[in-house]
Amino acid sequence: MNEKILREIYSHKNPNKAKNLSRFFKTGQGQYGAGDMFLGLTAPISRKIALKHKDISFREIKLLLKNKIHEVRLIGLIILVRRYKVGIAKEKGKIVKFYLKNIKYINNWDLVDLSASQILGDYLLEKNNKNILLKLTRSKNLWEQRIAMISTAAFIRRGEMAWTIKIARIFLNHKHDLIHKATGWMLREVGKKNVKELRRFLDANLSKIPRTMLRYATERLPEKLRLRYLHM
Repeated sequence: MNEKILREIYSHKNPNKAKNLSRFFKTGQGQYGAGDMFLGLTAPISRKIALKHKDISFREIKLLLKNKIHEVRLIGLIILVRRYKVGIAKEKGKIVKFYLKNIKYINNWDLVDLSASQILGDYLLEKNNKNILLKLTRSKNLWEQRIAMISTAAFIRRGEMAWTIKIARIFLNHKHDLIHKATGWMLREVGKKNVKELRRFLDANLSKIPRTMLRYATERLPEKLRLRYLHM
């Protein structure tokens, strides 16, 4: 089955688009996506292929996740997210364990953003012990750190802001722009639910917040207030 999926994926390759995607996802030497390889599939095609093969085994999903081609890993994650959404509680727990066991293959920002809150974040919503988020936050791996932050989107949707704020405080001194963007994005989502919570965080930490994080966090504030934060 895996070879059949790969043949189908490769049949849609687009070299010109692949070059553009390689630049967009920073695959050059020393960049965050160094070594990642693209075929040039569009998102709709990737989702169509994933839907067609939605019932493949976990072994086959793992083979997709281990593949060197970005779109192949993407399709594997799309299948896994769908499997989680339709699964019963026991199945969801199995999927989360599988997700964490194979976390090293979730190694670019779109792969993280597609899956983190939909699988790990959703699962942890009902769990009292969320220490896995702290473990990922304190990881030295950029993608695991981003997974920790993006996972909290599931909590925000439920109106729970504490973990987003907790992780944002840890990331105030982070050096990487991708973490600044992810944190600012989640803070913006906090503000959409509870602007007072966002303003408390901004007021308490304004001197420490990286510029990119601040820009993302304040995007939905009233213009005068946003500009005031940006120029303080």
